[in-house]
Parts: sequence; structure tokens; C-alpha cells
Amino acid sequence: MGRGGGGGGGGLGAARVVVFLAVAVAAAAWCATAQEPNTDAYFVSRFFVKMGRAAPASGAAVCGWPGVGCDGEGRVVEFAAAGMGLEGAIPEDTVGKLARLRSLDLSGNRFAALPNDLWEVGASLLVLNLSRNAIRGELPNNVVNFASLRVLDVSHNGFSGALPPALGSLAALQVLNASHNQFQGQLPAAVISGCTNLSSMDLSGNALDGDLPDLSPLQSLSYLNLSGNRLRGSVIEAFHEQLRVIDLSKNSLSVLNFSGGYAGSSLTYLDLSSNELTGEFSVANRLRNLKHLNLAFNQLSMANLLMSMGEISGLEFVNLSSTGLHGKIPRELSSQLAGLKVLDLSRNNISGVVPDLSALGLQVLDLSVNNLTGEIPVALVKKLVSMEQFNFSYNNLTVCASELSPEAFAAAFARSRNDCPIAVNPDRIKRSGGKHKGMKLALAIVLSLFFSVLGLLCVAVACRRRRKRGDVLPAVKQVSFKEEPGISGPFAFQTDSTTWVADVKVATSVPVVIFEKPLLSFTFADLLAATSNFDRGTLLAEGRFGPVYRGFLPGGIQVAVKVLVHGSAMADQDAARELERLGRIKHPNLVPLTGYCLAGEQRIAIYEYMENGNLHNLLHDLPLGVQTTEDWSTDTWEDNNGGVATENITPEGTATWMFRHKIALGAARALAFLHHGCIPQIVHRDVKASSIYFDCAMEPRLSDFGLSMIAGTSTDNNLLRHSPGYAPPEFSDSENAMATAKSDVYSFGVVLFELITGKKPLGDDYPDQKEASLVNWARAMVKANLGSSIIDPKIRDTGLERQMEEALRIAYLCTAELPSKRPAMQQIVGLLKDIEPKVAEQD
Repeated sequence: MGRGGGGGGGGLGAARVVVFLAVAVAAAAWCATAQEPNTDAYFVSRFFVKMGRAAPASGAAVCGWPGVGCDGEGRVVEFAAAGMGLEGAIPEDTVGKLARLRSLDLSGNRFAALPNDLWEVGASLLVLNLSRNAIRGELPNNVVNFASLRVLDVSHNGFSGALPPALGSLAALQVLNASHNQFQGQLPAAVISGCTNLSSMDLSGNALDGDLPDLSPLQSLSYLNLSGNRLRGSVIEAFHEQLRVIDLSKNSLSVLNFSGGYAGSSLTYLDLSSNELTGEFSVANRLRNLKHLNLAFNQLSMANLLMSMGEISGLEFVNLSSTGLHGKIPRELSSQLAGLKVLDLSRNNISGVVPDLSALGLQVLDLSVNNLTGEIPVALVKKLVSMEQFNFSYNNLTVCASELSPEAFAAAFARSRNDCPIAVNPDRIKRSGGKHKGMKLALAIVLSLFFSVLGLLCVAVACRRRRKRGDVLPAVKQVSFKEEPGISGPFAFQTDSTTWVADVKVATSVPVVIFEKPLLSFTFADLLAATSNFDRGTLLAEGRFGPVYRGFLPGGIQVAVKVLVHGSAMADQDAARELERLGRIKHPNLVPLTGYCLAGEQRIAIYEYMENGNLHNLLHDLPLGVQTTEDWSTDTWEDNNGGVATENITPEGTATWMFRHKIALGAARALAFLHHGCIPQIVHRDVKASSIYFDCAMEPRLSDFGLSMIAGTSTDNNLLRHSPGYAPPEFSDSENAMATAKSDVYSFGVVLFELITGKKPLGDDYPDQKEASLVNWARAMVKANLGSSIIDPKIRDTGLERQMEEALRIAYLCTAELPSKRPAMQQIVGLLKDIEPKVAEQD
């Protein structure tokens, strides 16, 4: 018993020895890392310890530590802890105590807050880099303490509020980078007038607004980036000779004009894309050293730009997509712009042929969505395989690109004609030389005759079988515009299924594609059942593209089924691809295409059902959701539910300025999305009041977008022309008029006049106007400053009259006689948002 107790005491003593040794080792380690208080080494060491990192060993002097630089007296003047993954607040009593610090770099971490003593560093600091962190809140006015600061980089953080005017006190500042934060308000004038030594200013990716200030005091500025803000107004004062880089893209700037003496001799990079610029743009006799030019997504007048661009021999990057560019591509470009690597002229109105650009060192070439014709030069086609990207789609071109895969050809040459001859093996031709040519020719003739006779026999047999089957089955008629004269409607054909589903032998074998429900197996038989075999009792309306039927698919899915009776030369595979592309286009103000079916010769589009009728019904006192089937002049969807609308919308709810404005803004957003948010651009071609529907929540939705390609060829005059009263004036003078985004803008302007006046486009009573047209009457009244007198009495007292008058002026701009004078839809959205009524204004 005593011996056992002695053993336990020995074990306890050994444990005490181990604990003592551990404490001693820890103490020794602390002593090894501890620094003398209130020294630079102490503050740097304390920074790492507080951030949970091992402090540098005290065996080496602080000046030898990584990221630390010292002066001749051993004091820390540079400290960098970039990209170390540090997070949290920058600790107090650390870097803020380095009294002689000239450069501080804490970029590329996850710091969330600044220490209060950072501003104590004072006048010695020359460089401060806090970029790529997560610092939030306002940038304090204490920054004025850094009187000698030359470089300030706080980019890629979460700073908010206004830029502090105290920045203007930093007279020595040369580089200011506050990009990609959440700064708001205007660019302080104090910064422009005070930081006169700035050579680089980057405030991109914020929410700065207001007019672009006069930058003339910044005589040393060579780099300017204000992209991705909300700046508006003129950019005239932004151009100064010393500037090498100007990026003002993604703003709302609207006026562009070079000052008379500006030559742009130093400018190498100019990006004004995605603004609202209008008017003339020319580079003649200026910008001779430019390498990068981006003017995309504006509405400029640039008939001679491509020709004058040849004067800038050093150009490497040119993007003029969606700028209203017209005319032809000069053949001289190939010899003038030898260094050009990127050329994007897509989504314009360029005509003529594609010149031979094979001499250029192009890596990217995009000429899609234009009016180019003819054959693409063979030399250029051969050059394509060495390019990174190219696109010639949606023109009227002929090409043989046998080196490309079918997938690459379909992506880059949509709507182009493949003109490749029958493929042969060139190696075999070389080996055989001219030998046996006569034998091959004879063999080819014999085979041709054989297959011709065989083909004729097959046709004869097929015709005989079809005649026999016709004796048993009901005769099937194709859609005819001349048949059944006793039936109303523009297509005038009976609506029982036997008149137009001739090629659908087994209805259950033809699939119906529903995009959102790919696992549901619907067939054409389900469509027949849903619409009672396309019976007239389920007919909602007959529009420009074909009749629309109401149907209930299995599972209670209510749909509107549009039969595109025109048909087109488009193959089934191409039609399916185009319908699936349209199905992927989603916007809150578009009627969604939910599916399709290719049944024989017919293309059938399936839409989400709109329960509350259309704008034509609303404005002209037809019950919402109910349309008389005798009116074939408009393309409307009704809710023919026993003559009762699915939702009772009172006049008090719809006859208000706020609701009319909501309709206008929704339709404008839909069109702006089609014009500027879809690649390739979608031109609606038939914007009118009866194309704007209301869903169950009375949200406006635009219908029938993108159908013209599927429902008829591009040369079909009936499909190219707008509905009466909505057609722009350029359609009346030229047989070759082509639907464009600007013709959509005109039609939208008519709808906007219709919304504000309550009048129909044609055939209504227009007081004091000889011309029987809403546009002529309304434009004359607006021009005479009598707009207030034509406001619909139903809405006159429901909102601010000045907002309604401003809306009339917007419609006036949209209906300008010259397409070039009409604004773009993205500009119209901005103008309508500027006059958006608030709830308080309606009281």
C-alpha cells in the first residue's frame, strides 16, 4: 500500500516537470519574438500577431523582414502585406504608428474596416493601396492628413456615400483609383480644381451621376476612366490634348462634339460605348495615333466614318456595333489598316458586298445583322480558320466554307447560302492526273440517267398511292387565301382540322415541345384535343401571322396556340432552332413563348395565355378580356368565357395617368430589350396597341416578337409592312423599305400618342386637323405648344399634367419623319423613367 502510494507521488512529480518545461519553452519563444515597445519592429510584429499570423523572428532586423523597407536610420518607410488572405479590421496601434511610413500596401486581402489611427501616419505617406478588400462605409475626410500623397488606390471595395471633397486638398496626388465601389453623387468640383497634378483618374464602376464636369483644370491628366456610372450631358469638356486614354462607356451621355482645335494627337484609347450619344462623329484630320476605338450601342450619324477611319493607320481595335452605321465598307481598309486585329460592325445598316479583308491580321471579325449581299471573298473565307472569332450571320450572303464544321457554319453563317460544290478528293485528282477522264465522264452520265429514271418511277408510284388513299381518307386542302369566301377574316379558311393538317398522318407521333416542362410528353394529338380540333369555337383571333386558339393541355395548362399559316422556306431543323431561341428570350414585359410544334407544313407557336385582353380593348372601351370575333383588323387574344372577363378591372383602376405610364414604360422596356439586349437584334415589325397584352396582374406584355422569320420569308411584303396607322413614313415611298429598329420606334410613338390622347391611329375624330391621322394631328398640336389640350379627358385629372405633356414630346421624337432623328429605345426608357409618376403625386 505504501509502496503503491510512493509510485503515484513519483508520477505526479514527473508531470510537474513536463508542465514546467512546456511553460519554459513557451516563455522562451515569446522572448524570442517580443520586441521593444514603441519601435517600428514592435508595431509591425504586433500587426502580424493581431492578424493571427506568426511574427517574424527577432533574430533578423526589422528591415530584413519580407515586405518591409527602411531608410538610412533603420526606420520603416515601406510596408506591404498584399495578397496574404488577411481578414477582419486592420488592427489599431500597428501600421498607424509607423511615423515615417511612405508606402503602405494592404491590397488583395479581406479587410473590412480601417483603424482610427491610420490617419496619424500623416504627411510622410506617399502611396496608399487598400484595393481589392471588403472595406465598407464612407471614405473619411481624414484623408486630408496625407498632404504629400501621390497615389491613392481604394478600388474594388464597398465604399459608399459621396467622394469626400477633402480629396481636393491633396495637391500632390498623381494617381486616384476609386473604381468599383458604391460612391454616389457628383464628382466634387474641389477634386477637379485642387488635384491639378493628377495624371490618372479611375472612378469607373460606381454610381456617380450628374453632368460630366469641366476637366480642363487637369492639365496633366493622361488616363481618364469614368465608365459604368450614371453621368449624363455633354462630353465636350473631357477632351484635352494630353489625354492618352478616355473611357466614358456605360453612362447616359447624350452630346458628343469635339472642340474645334482638338486634334487628339496623344489619344490611343477611346471608349464611348453604351451611352445615348446622337449626332455626327468624324475622325477626319484627328486621332491619328488612336489604336482602340469603341463607339458601340449609340445612335450616331456616321455615313463617312469608315472612309475617314482609314486615315488612322495604327488602329488595332474597332467596335462600331449598333451605332446606326450605314453605307458600304471601303475596299481600301485592307491596305490602310494593316495592324487591325478586331473589327466589329455588327447590328447596323451596312450594305454592299464584303470586301477582301484577308490582308489584315484580323483575329475577330463580326459583320452580322447587316444588309450585306453577294459572295464572301474566297481569300477571306480561307483566313477564317486562323481567327479566334468571326460572324457573318443574318445578311444575304453566299459562301463556301467547306473547312468549317456544320456547327461552326450554322453559328457564323446563319441565313447565308452555302454555295459549296459537290465534295471531291483533291489528292486523288492529283495522283490520277488526266488519266481516265473520259471513262469517269461516261460513268457519271450513265449514273445520272439511271438515278433520274429511278426517281421518276418513285414519283409515279407515290402519286398512284396518294390517289388511292384519297379515295378512302377525307380530302385535305392546303391553306388558301381565296377559299371559303363566306367566312370572315384575312385568311378565310375553315378551322376544322381536316383543312390544314394534311401531312400529320399519326398525330400521336408528332411531338409538342414545352420548354419549362421537358419531361411532359405532349403530342399534336394533345393540341387537337386542347383546341377541339382547332374548332372555330376555340378561336380567339386571327392576326397578321395566323389564327390564335385557346386550349387546355393535360394537367390544366392554359395556353394560346398560334398557327403560323404563312409558312416559310425555312427547314424544320432551322425553324425548331429559331423557335427554341425565341423560347429562351425572357423579359417581364414580353409574352413568353412556352413551346412549339412542327406539324406537317405548319409551324405552331404556343404562348402563355394572357387573361386580360390587350391595350386596344382598354383604350377604346371594349371589355378587358373580351373581343368581338367579327373584328379581324387586330391581332387580339380574348377570354371567351361565356362573355365574362376572367378579372374585373374597373375603369377607375385603368383610366389613370399612372397606369397609362406603366403601360408605356413596360412596352418600351420590352422593345429596348429586343433591340439592345438580344444578339442578334430582334426587330418586332408590328408594334401596335393590340400587340400589348395584360397578364393576370395587369402587367403589360408585348407579343409576337421574332415571328417574321418563321412565318414568312424576308421578301414577303405583307409581313414587312406594319399595320395601318402604325407604319412609318419611309414605308410609303420605297418598295424596298426594310423594317428596322427605328421603324419599331415610330410605331411605339404612335402607341404612346394613343395612350395619352385616347384616340385611334386612324379614323377617329381629330379636331382642327384635315389629315385623318393621329400622328399628324398630335405632332401639329405638340409643335404649337398645345399638347395639354389633347390629353385624354379620362386621365387629365389623375396626375401631373406636365408629365403627360412631356410624354407627348417623347412621342413626338419617336415619330420623327427621318429615322435618324428618332431616339433609340434604351433612350426612350430613360426619358419615360424621368417622368415616372409617384403615388404621392396622384393624391
